[in-house]
Amino acid sequence: MAETESYLSEYTLPNDTGVCLLECTTAFSGLTDKEKLYSHYISQAAFTGGLIVLIQTSPESPGVYLLLQKVFRSQPISELEKIALDSGVSAEEFQSLLIYAAGFYANMGNYKSFGDSKFIPKLSKEKFELVVMKSAAAKSDPKGMRSLWDRVSERLYSLDSRHKELGLGENGTTTYFSENCDKRDAEIAQKFLNKMNISAYNTRLFKTTDKSSNLPVYEIRLASSNNSADGEIPGYNSDKILGEHAFSPTDTAGPIKFNVTRGDYSPLLKIVCENLEMAKKYTANDNESRMLDEYIKSFTSGSLPAHKDGSRFWIRNKSPIVEMYIGFIESYRDPYGVRGEFEGFVAVVNKEMSMKFTQLVENAEHLLAHLPWPTEYEKDTFLRPDFTSLDVLSFGGSGIPAGINIPNYDDIRQNEGFKNVSLGNVLTAGYKDSKVTFLSDADKDLFIKLKLPAFEVQVGLHELLGHGSGKLFIKEKDGTFNFDIESVKHTESCEKISKWYESGETWDSKFSTVAASYEECRAECVGLYLCLSTDVLKIFGHTHDDADDIIYINWLNMVRAGLIGLEFYSPDTGKWKQAHMNARYVILQVLIEAGEDFVKVEKITGEDGKPDLRITLDRTKIISVGKPAIGKFLRKLQVYKSTGDYEAGKEMYDFFSNVDNTTEPHFLRLRDVVMARKQPRKMFVQHNTTANGNSVEMKSYEPTPTGLIESFIDRFPSNDIDDCLYSLWAKDRSYFETIY
Repeated sequence: MAETESYLSEYTLPNDTGVCLLECTTAFSGLTDKEKLYSHYISQAAFTGGLIVLIQTSPESPGVYLLLQKVFRSQPISELEKIALDSGVSAEEFQSLLIYAAGFYANMGNYKSFGDSKFIPKLSKEKFELVVMKSAAAKSDPKGMRSLWDRVSERLYSLDSRHKELGLGENGTTTYFSENCDKRDAEIAQKFLNKMNISAYNTRLFKTTDKSSNLPVYEIRLASSNNSADGEIPGYNSDKILGEHAFSPTDTAGPIKFNVTRGDYSPLLKIVCENLEMAKKYTANDNESRMLDEYIKSFTSGSLPAHKDGSRFWIRNKSPIVEMYIGFIESYRDPYGVRGEFEGFVAVVNKEMSMKFTQLVENAEHLLAHLPWPTEYEKDTFLRPDFTSLDVLSFGGSGIPAGINIPNYDDIRQNEGFKNVSLGNVLTAGYKDSKVTFLSDADKDLFIKLKLPAFEVQVGLHELLGHGSGKLFIKEKDGTFNFDIESVKHTESCEKISKWYESGETWDSKFSTVAASYEECRAECVGLYLCLSTDVLKIFGHTHDDADDIIYINWLNMVRAGLIGLEFYSPDTGKWKQAHMNARYVILQVLIEAGEDFVKVEKITGEDGKPDLRITLDRTKIISVGKPAIGKFLRKLQVYKSTGDYEAGKEMYDFFSNVDNTTEPHFLRLRDVVMARKQPRKMFVQHNTTANGNSVEMKSYEPTPTGLIESFIDRFPSNDIDDCLYSLWAKDRSYFETIY
């Protein structure tokens, strides 16, 4: 029984999971009416577009969302609770239902946005069904609610091996691909996309089989509101892009059929574009207007080049009071690592904190010179970005990060520029530990006191000089190189550079499955390495002993995060489920390998008499042992990235990512203790805004599961969005049922 409960706890959300309000009242109240209206309509676009994530997450997520919306929209939660309790559902079980619903909304689906593992309700299927069928929604539409429940309930509770986590083929669940696709299919499709010069960011891949040849037939779906097979796609040659193509991978006997279509997520993207059109009435300048024009063009036609053009205008829009970004952005959750999840955000500048980041930007070239690679491996010119601290008003998507470096397009980032944002109210609300594990009592006190200011330094360095540093060596179409092929030497072999990126290849397409975690690891290492600089620490107001303590807590936080990262490793598949936590575990392994008892992980007995762990870091050896170890590793990360050396980079990264029991401290065994003492990740409830003529009203919510649920009911109060989502869900279901 205990083993069963422990197993299920991996896949349920504890009833005491914390909920934080993403407070933005003060920042929003300081905006003009025009700025508030701009913010409102971008927020509507972001939240509506965020529903696309349901379709990108799992086959059942759109249906579960519809079920929850209908149940909670039909009556006040207090009334539903009374009905449930009178029907034999306990107060604890009803709380479990609320926690599940809140978690589903916060993650935009039934897989954790941070960790990619499935979560199911912590009450029986029978009790959940009872609440659904006793609700006012079921009383008004018993047949419809019964049909909806029957369609989602089995998969909602399923913990079959392929359903427990996101993955490709037999390794898990994904809706970026049809269920019959595996890694081989992803590789073939990527070769086709490369040949056609189509970015995978806004695509999905579906496979059927040609009955006459028994060869696969692939459909590449482009995201767009326009679902016509005709017409131009800006930036692409539509005569060559849309429609059927015959493609022959080098190792197949005959040509494979590809069909490029558009119209994926069409009804939702239509509403996104309508809101962006409304926002255009309230833009602050020409860059914002042209930026929105290109985003609308992209979401209407399916053109990724148009989104890139919009990103160019976004970069040029320096220091706006209201910041935003929207589109298919991060590729963490695509098992192959090249397709972007939809996200959009609106945020208001925090001027006081932004001043510190501006100083960091002004010192960037000086700080970059201290990184452990030759200048030839750095961009020819550091394109100084905007770096602002923002209070998030609205974030539509699966999860809210603490900092962002965008756009993710390599050519723009390297040659034209980028922006960094630190999401200040996310940091202050969501990164306070309710309980600090795996540290000594002395370390706990200092950790609690300094974790946020230390993390603030790390986020700044990670985003600006981590993701913003380094050069990719490229051979252009005309045969020229963007580096001196005669003089630049490989730092490890001391020989001439023999590998590079061919024209059209990108970091994501080259390093695919390992790219996201590898890059996060590189950025984290830059943060650790440069936080040792007194110049950096002064910018953030830390000097003398305070500065030494910030360094110590930053490094301690990183190694502790590496240990906690074991929660996001799957022993069943041998895969990591979260890019950042994989990266932090790799750093922990690098620092343990450095030796000299610099970092130690010990198994102890906790105060509760149960197995516990203690991690220690010798702060006197950070400079003498830690810095050289991180510097050497960081240099290799950069060199393999610069040269596009996937084989060497992946071999090294896989070595440090490995979790086993062959060597001390036997991390695979220690994972059991980590899992037993894991802390639930906090959820965010966000404000809603409503436009009334020329003014905008803001509504706040209690930081509780009920408040989070109510925020979604208010955000999408009518059935219109339900109908859009249902049509998309039905289309996917129809497709899968045709195959199977």
